[in-house]
Amino acid sequence: MIELRDITKSFHNGPTTTEVLKGINLCVEKGEFVAVMGSSGNGKTTLMNILGCMLRASGGSYRLDGADIESLDDDQLSAIRNKKIGFVFQAFNLLEGTSALDNVLLPLVYAEHYPDDAEERATGLLQSVGLGDRVHHKPSELSGGQLQRVAIARALVNEPAIILADEPTGNLDTASSEEVMNIFKRLHAEGKTIILITHDPDDAARAERTVFLRDGKIFHREEVQ
Repeated sequence: MIELRDITKSFHNGPTTTEVLKGINLCVEKGEFVAVMGSSGNGKTTLMNILGCMLRASGGSYRLDGADIESLDDDQLSAIRNKKIGFVFQAFNLLEGTSALDNVLLPLVYAEHYPDDAEERATGLLQSVGLGDRVHHKPSELSGGQLQRVAIARALVNEPAIILADEPTGNLDTASSEEVMNIFKRLHAEGKTIILITHDPDDAARAERTVFLRDGKIFHREEVQ
């Protein structure tokens, strides 16, 4: 489903060039649960942004579900993000003053066709993450763990092929982290492809395979026994 070949990424600031990714090779099969680990400053966020089609690589090739990502224009990349990738962020990125239901519905507003069963679908997803009694609550009325579960429901509403989660437990307490990671495990068991960006070894241990990133390169791969 995902194939990265010799991916590089450099950033330019005047005469200064900073190489962040230095030849990434990574394949993720459909239905896999892969964790990408590494300390801050080693390229995890840059790699996530490239995987999520939010940032273009400087070199190399990226194929996603058969599409040559580097050849697509901005509108095509936007369509790929909306249809094929569900994002879950550390900071939740929910709209304040808007109900949990409306937050989950938001990606459908930008879909090519707004489905007739949109509210039914969004409500069902909130129920599936244990928030059936919080459908009309606003973010200010929810706990951190509940906010992240709303974000997961939002990521799922377009029925994406891939869930891309960036430090999803980074702002959560231990109990809430456990709840969120159990949801990812369930989604994986249901056949979802999940890529988890994390620095937490306990979270990474939930994945089938862990890829370690250091100094912009993949230096080790570890599979769960």
